[in-house]
Amino acid sequence: MAGPQKTEDPFFHASAVAFGARGVLILGPSGAGKSALAVELVSRGGRLVGDDRLMISGASGVLTARPRPGFEGQIECRGVGLLNVPSVSEAEIALVVDAGRVERDRLPPAREIFLFGCSLPLLHRAEGAQFPAAVQLMLTGSQINSDLKEPPAR
Repeated sequence: MAGPQKTEDPFFHASAVAFGARGVLILGPSGAGKSALAVELVSRGGRLVGDDRLMISGASGVLTARPRPGFEGQIECRGVGLLNVPSVSEAEIALVVDAGRVERDRLPPAREIFLFGCSLPLLHRAEGAQFPAAVQLMLTGSQINSDLKEPPAR
């Protein structure tokens, strides 16, 4: 029985988009919607950090993402092809979305993920048109009110 194979691949299978200096890291298996969420966020004014393969590093509690060299500003849009979009050379990751897990709770518990020595808030992908807007709001100043137990009164 063979042991685990070592790889020299320095890239992390994910996509990332930044609004200003704050970025979202989008994780998940192939076909989970990483690039689709990234395209939607870029269409809302975000800048692509990288699509599909990223260079990730963590230092002093800060997770940083950089694009794979040679693929800066390029993103795959399923059914359309490669798009050239506004991009940045790096971003500090402030939020992680696991596109491979669908959120089932209306008001989900606060979650976090530990990557490269950094603890970050974690969301599972929510179905619905509001999800990209919520991610954008979280990166541009809105906070999740985890103390909220009931929906706000209307």
